Amino acid sequence: MRSRVARLYAAHDLRVEEDEVPAPGPGQVLLRMAAGGICGSDLHYYHDGGFGPVRVREPIISGHEASGRVAALGDGVDGPAPGTLVAVSPSQPCGDCDYCRAGQPIHCLSMRFMGSAMRLPHEQGMFRDLLVVPAAQVHAFPDTTTPAEAACAEPLAVCLHAVAQAGDVAGKRVLITGAGPIGLLVLAAARQAGATDITVTDLTDAALERARAMGATQAINVAADPDALAPLTEGKGQVDVAFDCSAAGPALRNAFAALRPRGTLVQVGVTGDVTIPLNMLVGKEITWRGSQRFHAEFADAVRLIGSRAIDVRPIISHSLPLERAAEAFDLASDRSLACKVQLSFAQ
Repeated sequence: MRSRVARLYAAHDLRVEEDEVPAPGPGQVLLRMAAGGICGSDLHYYHDGGFGPVRVREPIISGHEASGRVAALGDGVDGPAPGTLVAVSPSQPCGDCDYCRAGQPIHCLSMRFMGSAMRLPHEQGMFRDLLVVPAAQVHAFPDTTTPAEAACAEPLAVCLHAVAQAGDVAGKRVLITGAGPIGLLVLAAARQAGATDITVTDLTDAALERARAMGATQAINVAADPDALAPLTEGKGQVDVAFDCSAAGPALRNAFAALRPRGTLVQVGVTGDVTIPLNMLVGKEITWRGSQRFHAEFADAVRLIGSRAIDVRPIISHSLPLERAAEAFDLASDRSLACKVQLSFAQ
């Protein structure tokens, strides 16, 4: 069998090529891919050849958030049945290292994460027509779910983990800085967890319109009105929990200023070095907590999307066919035009 793939050779060198695809072996399934979302880390690889110390050192097939339909089952696999829509969890912890044995598979010392250049050889990703994966990595959806929705399971899992890192948010006042796909899904996850007053900030009106559509209590363009957050900073801060989904210095400063004493800041966005307002971190005894990927939350994301308890459709702005992959990556980089850009594959 032959399959087209989107393979990145270096920054801005993304090629659609053909690979041979093996039949599924024991414990594996063959998927005919349907939809794949372009993530921020995919864009770092595409524009910069990597991020921080992680660099593309050999050709890599992009993509770690995708859905497809089961085409064939390997020996010893009972399901899902051919034709079933599934999402693929890209996370493959080893199960044997100290962190896995301690119940922290997110921090696996031998983590294999599809579409990642952290290891060498690189872990190949999902932007292809046909994909063979272990059956344990696929999660089935009901017939009412679309492939585009199913492909959002991975980013939603990231956001469910981030909200869990904050502790109980029920009835809490929440601030989310950055209204890209992750910020919007954090909004949805926080609402699902019971947060009742959620302010979202961004620099673009289009992103904030999506935030309003997804239930933000208020959505503030801090570029157009830098003083609009002032009420949230009164009395040492009015916000219980903040999620920074931008990793931009000004957004971080706004989050620290808005948090009340002993509030919690969950860091979801990733960047290089930034200046930190240590006086507020220390003086208000703020808890600043990182959030890395997900594990059990992937199954939760599939359940919430499948039931539409969380509706991910508002974040999906564009879908382009695989042969236009480079154009799709450029479009996904323009936040004035796009939110979640997906690739579609031959069906």
